[in-house]
Order: sequence, then structure tokens, then C-alpha cells
Amino acid sequence: MLVVLAVLVLLVTIALASWTNTRDRNRLEQCKDRLQEINHAVLTYTLDNNDLLPEPEPGVAKPHWWWYKEQVKGKGNLNLRGRSTAADKEFACPSDRGYDDNKPFHQSEKSDFTSYTYNGVNLPGMPNISGRNFGTIKEPGRTLLVMEWAAHAPLSWHRSRTGSKNRPFYNDAESVVSFLDGRVDLIPIYYDGINAAYTRDPIPGYDYKYSGN
Repeated sequence: MLVVLAVLVLLVTIALASWTNTRDRNRLEQCKDRLQEINHAVLTYTLDNNDLLPEPEPGVAKPHWWWYKEQVKGKGNLNLRGRSTAADKEFACPSDRGYDDNKPFHQSEKSDFTSYTYNGVNLPGMPNISGRNFGTIKEPGRTLLVMEWAAHAPLSWHRSRTGSKNRPFYNDAESVVSFLDGRVDLIPIYYDGINAAYTRDPIPGYDYKYSGN
């Protein structure tokens, strides 16, 4: 009986691990696919906007790195209309676990119900591409356009070294990001141990940047 029980436990453990791996892979692919559509919508908006990338609209004080969503609705294949809600699955990464609100970003009004942030943190001294003319971006294939929020920290919602916890930040945490050339990828994000990742371009050796210079 003990041998049989041990074999059953082993089989259940293997099956559970296989199911977990399959689930995580499926979630990662959904996060990539949805970001691909958002990337396309932002680029379509830019084309329709005389090649100017999204920037804050006059009188809108909300953080543009979230609220860019309102500008790109209806662009590309995004058929969303009206007020944003937690039902906007097009902007939801299924691996999104939020940060301090105990709920995913795509379920929070504060983040305009999206898991993905735009490279438009236009605070003083922050590298970003808000309002830039597309043609002035020197390396579109390396310049970030939209990304999972986790890339701002950095943390990871995939293959995370911290499991389901959001602390501590760590170097080379992997996040799904998109670039101005349309590419979407899961990449390691640089962390200097002090400053949030989005506050600076990475050191040499990383194939991305926040600035368009």
C-alpha cells in the first residue's frame, strides 16, 4: 500500500507540474498576443496623428502611461468603445497580479483597466517617447513602445524569481515588451539595485531602451 501511495503521489505531482507549466505557457502567449494588438493600435494611432506618438491631451491630468489607452481605442484591431472597464480583455495580461492593490492592474480604475503601460512617463528627467515624431526615433527596433507594468519595476509575471510576491525588485526580471518596429518579446530588464527600471536606459549589453535617442 505504501508503495502504491508513493507512486500515486509521484504521478499526481508530475501531472500537476505539467499542468502548471502548460497553463503558464498559455498565459505568456496570451500576454504576448494582446500586447501585439496594442502595439499595432498605438502605431496606427501614430500614423493617423501625422507620425506623432501619443502624448497627454490638454486638460487630462491622469498618468498618460496608463491613459494612452483612451487614445488608441478603435485603432488597429481594437474595437473598444466607450468607458474603460475591467471587461476590456484586450488590455488584460492573464498573469497580471497587480502590485499594492491586491488585484491585477487590468481590474483597477487607477490604471485605466490595463496591464500594459506606454513608454510615456513624461516626468522630469525620465527617458520616454511621448509626443515624439516617429521619424526622429533613432533605433525603432530597440526602443520600447508598450510593456507589461512589471518592466517598470522590474519584476516578472513570468518565470518569476519571487514566485507570486511583488518584492524585491531584481535584475534581469523578464517582462513582455513591444518595440516601435512592431516586435513583441519576453526580455530581461536591467535594474541597478536602487532606481526603478523606467528611470534610465539600461547599461550596455541590453537590447532595449526607453529613450528614442
